[in-house]
Amino acid sequence: MGIRCGVDIIDIARIRLAVERQGSRFLDRIFTPAEQECCRNRGASHMNSLAVRFAAKEAVSKAFGTGIGSSASFLDIEILQAPGGRPYVVLYGAAEKTFRKLNGVDLAISLSHERSLAVAQAVLLTR
Repeated sequence: MGIRCGVDIIDIARIRLAVERQGSRFLDRIFTPAEQECCRNRGASHMNSLAVRFAAKEAVSKAFGTGIGSSASFLDIEILQAPGGRPYVVLYGAAEKTFRKLNGVDLAISLSHERSLAVAQAVLLTR
């Protein structure tokens, strides 16, 4: 078994500015409809939720060793929330292929945000 990890931190204001400037064009390029709905339901912490998901997508792509690009696009990595609140990752398209190519067994994600920063860590277990 192997373990690969990725981490990312982002200034929440950076996401807020992108949303203010680009609106749905930015949101639709980065976040799936399910992610957008989940974040909208967070009320006042809407931007925090978007930012931490952005960081999570970056962290997953870093655990893959590829970064965001042809091996994993933003929309290929979906960060959702289980009923108890635990975040989890769903992979599509190129990201799913990369996971299989790496002989991925499991992918765990941890999210946090405080004041102006959002951070995420991804841990990929491989065969």
